[in-house]
Amino acid sequence: MTHRVIVLGGGVIGLASALELSRKGHDVTVLEKVRCGGQASGAAAGMLAPYSEIGEDPDDFFRLCLASLREYPVWQEEVKKISGHDFEYTNSGSLHAVYHEADLLALKTRQSWQREWGAEAELVDATRIKKLEPHLSDSIIGAMHYPEESHVFAPDYVRALEEACRKNGVTIAEELEAVEVHSWKEDIDLVSKNGQRFQAERLVIASGAWSKELEETFSLNLPVYPIRGQICAYELGDKQVNHIVYTSQGYLVPKANGTLVNGASEDIAGFMTDVTVSGIARLTNWNKNIFPFLTDLKPFHTWAGLRPATQDGYPFIGKHPNAKHIIFATGHYRNGILLSPITAKIVAALLSDEKTPVPIETFAPNRFTY
Repeated sequence: MTHRVIVLGGGVIGLASALELSRKGHDVTVLEKVRCGGQASGAAAGMLAPYSEIGEDPDDFFRLCLASLREYPVWQEEVKKISGHDFEYTNSGSLHAVYHEADLLALKTRQSWQREWGAEAELVDATRIKKLEPHLSDSIIGAMHYPEESHVFAPDYVRALEEACRKNGVTIAEELEAVEVHSWKEDIDLVSKNGQRFQAERLVIASGAWSKELEETFSLNLPVYPIRGQICAYELGDKQVNHIVYTSQGYLVPKANGTLVNGASEDIAGFMTDVTVSGIARLTNWNKNIFPFLTDLKPFHTWAGLRPATQDGYPFIGKHPNAKHIIFATGHYRNGILLSPITAKIVAALLSDEKTPVPIETFAPNRFTY
């Protein structure tokens, strides 16, 4: 059975969900306050690196991220085919680098449990590191090499998702400024600030950092907060970087256009997306400890985006407990690009009352509602 579906939010999660729903034959409309991909999505570094970023234990969130990483090879090809637009998807592998002997033990512990999940994790010493990345600092004594980790060029990926949605029959309404939910307990009725009315049978909430505004409407506690992430980029010139390099201080991601993306410093600044001197300085002050050649370079580009962080760091994915036609897919923090394929497939499964590809109980949208 197919349905008329509204997706509230045109970021990477909203667009990916809309695309997958349209592929299942549903009549889909995306509503966006500003421009699609204009906040966290288009400003992301595009890392697909769950092994590097999640080092504690294989919880449900790790399983979600890993499942999405493994969806990417096929997913990105399908997005390119439908949209007719190419974008960078690079299986570069990554190096999680450390500077102290004590940190090597932590990497070995991580390697032990990650291998149980199929990680091709190799602990490499300083000599081997230099063969993988000749320009790395001599202070780095070891690293975990993850050949499976990858990255995309986020702005082009989001644009391709948007174009794929349009070509697949999705209606996209942008620059609405505000959208009010007039009714939702049975039929869906939404009205934009300029008076446009949108009606459907199903509603997907993908509002990112603005999701908290819907708490009263849906009688749920939705602690989602905007976190400003600031990033800078360098032109590499004659230097070559081959892998994502991840450390406790941040990450560096080489792009096919000859640039090196350095992220990210984070702070709480409400919905402000301006770039600050101190925010970029937090990046430039340490990155020379990874690549000494950055000492002589200045970023040619700086930018910031809002990351929708939940109280416990996990996204909200699932149905409203009292209205099964309302589906939440929001609060992905800094993992929206990575989690877009698996979230889209979960949303499509939930809308059709099918089994989800991975367990989602941990991400229930009512987990903070008492």
